[in-house]
Amino acid sequence: MTVIEGHNSKITVYVVSCWILAAFGGLMFGYDIGISGGVSAMDDFLILFFRNVYERKKTAKENNYCKYDDQFLQLFTSSLYLSALVASFFASKAATKLGRKITMMMASLIFIAGAVSSAAAQNKKILILGRILFGIGIGFGNETVPLFLTEVAPIQHRGAVNILFQLFITIGILIANLVNFITVNIHPNGWRISLGSAVVPAAILFIGTFVISDTPMSLVARGKPEKGKTALKKIRGVTDVDVEYEEIVASCEQAKQVKHAFRNLTQPPSIPPLVIAIMLQIFQQLTGINAIMFYAPVLFQTMGFKGSGPLISAVVTGLVNVLSTCVAIVAVDKVGRKKLLIQSCCQMLICQVAIGFILVNNLSKTGGLDKTLAIIVVILVCTYVMAFAWSWGPLGWLIPSETFPLETRTAGFAFAVSTNMLFTAIIAQSFLTTLCFMQAYTFFFFSAWILIMGVCAIFLLPETKGIPIDAMVERAWKKHPVWKKLF
Repeated sequence: MTVIEGHNSKITVYVVSCWILAAFGGLMFGYDIGISGGVSAMDDFLILFFRNVYERKKTAKENNYCKYDDQFLQLFTSSLYLSALVASFFASKAATKLGRKITMMMASLIFIAGAVSSAAAQNKKILILGRILFGIGIGFGNETVPLFLTEVAPIQHRGAVNILFQLFITIGILIANLVNFITVNIHPNGWRISLGSAVVPAAILFIGTFVISDTPMSLVARGKPEKGKTALKKIRGVTDVDVEYEEIVASCEQAKQVKHAFRNLTQPPSIPPLVIAIMLQIFQQLTGINAIMFYAPVLFQTMGFKGSGPLISAVVTGLVNVLSTCVAIVAVDKVGRKKLLIQSCCQMLICQVAIGFILVNNLSKTGGLDKTLAIIVVILVCTYVMAFAWSWGPLGWLIPSETFPLETRTAGFAFAVSTNMLFTAIIAQSFLTTLCFMQAYTFFFFSAWILIMGVCAIFLLPETKGIPIDAMVERAWKKHPVWKKLF
């Protein structure tokens, strides 16, 4: 048993089960990220829905950087994130009024409907409808799961527990890449298997909602104090929870004084976490990570890989992503959030610049890279993914979930999720066009943003390691040299 500032807890089978089952919401998200790029590169899929892209792909002298540039093909990926953007605000209301548990159940059911629609699609309209349903499910899941994990985690393990969400995202990406590697050779319906298999993580999350308890904070806030205390004892594995319970009750009483959560985001206690939350989500996408994860098979084909090489390279990248996220779980509550973010900026910057130089000098519009350079590019991509996976990936979700005061927590996190979805959609919709227009200089574009985000992390971000979530205003924001001026 661990005791920190009156917060008693021990790790039990039940609480670990709650963490893992809820984290399947992240696996849903990751599976879709990974599956989209592989499906977009499958000939059977392109022949049915994007015949013009298929014809260009087969043209021997087609520009390497432009063969996949098609707005409707990009809409196949981005439509999901646009619907998730809108859904996140409805999810915020649902999480507040109905609780975290019910909202996660809704996420899983809508996601299952999206998987069925996508797998059964015979035309673009049904295909895009499936993507929209996927997006609503992800909007509800991404809004609720990180909040759930943060609120049920003991303070000393909060960072590691929250990062389970990102870990399961990376596992989802890896599984999707493996599924695509198998289904690419199943004709003509391999792509249907890839998209339809998304029902599996969603079904596990749905079943899990019957096992897990809602968070004590959500129960107390919704006028169920006795159930809240019972839930707190269960997830902490001890009976002496009075100190933590009284802190939760006090926070909920203070939160009740706020009638308009979204309006109160403009008040001083919420401005710093709101700015940081939005900034983290924008920067997370402008690292270029989703450009690689969405379109990894396409990207490796552009670099001259042939046959199954692109999918194999994507699987390797996905495996590195999973293993490196495990590093974050170990390091985040020891090293701290800020140091991980700054270190990773240096590593990602070097990798992006190196990839850019190699491609600018060695990849022609119609040729390919020689074998040695191709291997070097894969190694650089893996090193880049490694840095992202133990920093901006998981911490982009962790920091916003732990820094808002309770009265604006779901509303503030909704802005974080919607910002993430907006910029994810922008990247998804524009990357292939950007790659066609900027070619290898695309990597220098992302490098410039990595430099900017590193500077912002140094000067604007407080260290939140070891601070109770209900003490963030006093111990983080009011003591920060930049943000304390607002108080």
